[in-house]
Amino acid sequence: MKQTGFTLIELVMVIAIIGILSAVALPKFFDLQGAAKQAATKGSLGAVRAALAIKYAMSATGGGSATFPSSLTGSDFADGQPPKNALTNVSGVTALGATVSGTTTNAAAGFWYVSTMTSADAGRAGAYSDGTVDTSTF
Repeated sequence: MKQTGFTLIELVMVIAIIGILSAVALPKFFDLQGAAKQAATKGSLGAVRAALAIKYAMSATGGGSATFPSSLTGSDFADGQPPKNALTNVSGVTALGATVSGTTTNAAAGFWYVSTMTSADAGRAGAYSDGTVDTSTF
Protein backbone atom coordinates (compact mmCIF):
# COMPACT_ATOMS: atom_id res chain seq x y z
CA MET A 1 0.00 0.00 0.00
CA LYS A 2 1.40 3.36 -1.05
CA GLN A 3 0.88 6.32 1.27
CA THR A 4 0.40 9.81 -0.11
CA GLY A 5 0.93 13.11 1.65
CA PHE A 6 3.57 15.69 2.41
CA THR A 7 6.87 14.99 4.08
CA LEU A 8 7.90 16.86 7.20
CA ILE A 9 10.53 18.88 5.33
CA GLU A 10 7.94 20.07 2.80
CA LEU A 11 5.63 21.24 5.57
CA VAL A 12 8.49 23.05 7.34
CA MET A 13 9.47 24.82 4.12
CA VAL A 14 5.89 26.02 3.51
CA ILE A 15 5.65 27.33 7.09
CA ALA A 16 8.99 29.11 6.71
CA ILE A 17 7.89 30.77 3.46
CA ILE A 18 4.60 31.90 5.02
CA GLY A 19 6.50 33.33 8.00
CA ILE A 20 8.85 35.30 5.75
CA LEU A 21 5.98 36.67 3.68
CA SER A 22 4.05 37.76 6.76
CA ALA A 23 7.15 39.42 8.24
CA VAL A 24 7.46 41.49 5.07
CA ALA A 25 3.75 42.26 4.62
CA LEU A 26 2.76 43.29 8.18
CA PRO A 27 4.99 46.39 8.40
CA LYS A 28 3.61 47.55 5.04
CA PHE A 29 0.06 47.14 6.36
CA PHE A 30 0.74 49.20 9.47
CA ASP A 31 2.34 51.92 7.37
CA LEU A 32 -0.80 52.06 5.22
CA GLN A 33 -2.90 52.99 8.25
CA GLY A 34 -0.73 56.03 8.98
CA ALA A 35 -0.70 57.02 5.33
CA ALA A 36 -4.51 56.76 5.19
CA LYS A 37 -4.87 59.06 8.22
CA GLN A 38 -2.52 61.59 6.65
CA ALA A 39 -4.43 61.46 3.35
CA ALA A 40 -7.78 61.94 5.11
CA THR A 41 -6.36 64.92 7.03
CA LYS A 42 -5.05 66.45 3.80
CA GLY A 43 -8.51 66.05 2.25
CA SER A 44 -10.18 67.74 5.20
CA LEU A 45 -7.59 70.51 5.07
CA GLY A 46 -8.63 71.05 1.46
CA ALA A 47 -12.18 71.68 2.67
CA VAL A 48 -10.88 74.23 5.19
CA ARG A 49 -8.87 76.01 2.49
CA ALA A 50 -11.86 76.05 0.13
CA ALA A 51 -14.15 77.55 2.79
CA LEU A 52 -11.48 80.10 3.66
CA ALA A 53 -11.09 81.09 -0.01
CA ILE A 54 -14.86 81.45 -0.42
CA LYS A 55 -15.17 83.67 2.66
CA TYR A 56 -12.22 85.80 1.47
CA ALA A 57 -13.75 86.18 -2.00
CA MET A 58 -17.10 87.12 -0.48
CA SER A 59 -15.46 89.88 1.55
CA ALA A 60 -13.52 91.10 -1.50
CA THR A 61 -16.62 91.35 -3.68
CA GLY A 62 -18.81 92.82 -0.97
CA GLY A 63 -17.62 96.38 -1.52
CA GLY A 64 -15.19 96.53 1.39
CA SER A 65 -11.58 95.52 1.72
CA ALA A 66 -10.74 91.86 1.35
CA THR A 67 -10.19 90.17 4.71
CA PHE A 68 -10.03 86.67 6.03
CA PRO A 69 -12.86 85.67 8.36
CA SER A 70 -12.36 85.91 12.11
CA SER A 71 -13.78 82.39 12.46
CA LEU A 72 -15.00 79.43 10.42
CA THR A 73 -18.00 77.52 11.75
CA GLY A 74 -19.88 74.44 10.67
CA SER A 75 -22.25 76.53 8.55
CA ASP A 76 -19.31 77.50 6.33
CA PHE A 77 -18.93 73.91 5.13
CA ALA A 78 -21.07 71.96 2.67
CA ASP A 79 -22.38 69.39 5.16
CA GLY A 80 -22.91 71.91 7.95
CA GLN A 81 -20.14 70.47 10.13
CA PRO A 82 -16.51 71.49 10.52
CA PRO A 83 -14.11 68.88 9.09
CA LYS A 84 -12.48 66.30 11.33
CA ASN A 85 -8.73 65.86 11.53
CA ALA A 86 -8.06 62.12 11.15
CA LEU A 87 -4.70 62.38 12.94
CA THR A 88 -6.16 63.89 16.11
CA ASN A 89 -9.85 62.90 15.83
CA VAL A 90 -10.77 66.52 16.59
CA SER A 91 -13.11 68.76 14.58
CA GLY A 92 -13.02 72.52 14.30
CA VAL A 93 -10.92 75.37 12.96
CA THR A 94 -9.11 78.10 14.89
CA ALA A 95 -7.98 81.51 13.63
CA LEU A 96 -4.41 82.44 14.56
CA GLY A 97 -2.13 85.46 14.21
CA ALA A 98 0.79 83.41 12.85
CA THR A 99 1.56 79.91 11.63
CA VAL A 100 2.45 77.08 14.00
CA SER A 101 5.08 74.36 13.73
CA GLY A 102 4.27 71.08 12.02
CA THR A 103 3.99 69.03 15.21
CA THR A 104 1.84 71.44 17.24
CA THR A 105 -1.13 69.80 18.93
CA ASN A 106 -4.50 71.26 19.93
CA ALA A 107 -7.21 69.44 21.85
CA ALA A 108 -9.94 71.89 20.83
CA ALA A 109 -9.49 72.12 17.04
CA GLY A 110 -8.19 70.01 14.19
CA PHE A 111 -7.15 72.80 11.85
CA TRP A 112 -5.85 76.38 11.93
CA TYR A 113 -5.55 79.38 9.62
CA VAL A 114 -3.90 82.78 9.83
CA SER A 115 -6.55 85.51 9.84
CA THR A 116 -4.31 88.50 10.57
CA MET A 117 -3.99 90.50 7.35
CA THR A 118 -0.69 92.11 8.45
CA SER A 119 0.99 88.72 8.76
CA ALA A 120 3.14 87.48 5.90
CA ASP A 121 1.27 84.17 6.23
CA ALA A 122 -2.23 85.71 6.02
CA GLY A 123 -4.69 83.13 4.71
CA ARG A 124 -2.38 80.19 5.19
CA ALA A 125 -4.14 77.13 6.62
CA GLY A 126 -2.80 73.95 8.18
CA ALA A 127 -3.61 70.94 10.30
CA TYR A 128 -2.73 70.29 13.91
CA SER A 129 -0.67 67.17 14.54
CA ASP A 130 -0.94 64.26 16.92
CA GLY A 131 2.60 65.16 18.01
CA THR A 132 4.33 62.55 15.86
CA VAL A 133 3.49 63.59 12.30
CA ASP A 134 4.94 66.79 10.82
CA THR A 135 1.99 68.49 9.14
CA SER A 136 3.95 71.53 7.91
CA THR A 137 4.04 70.16 4.36
CA PHE A 138 0.28 69.52 4.15
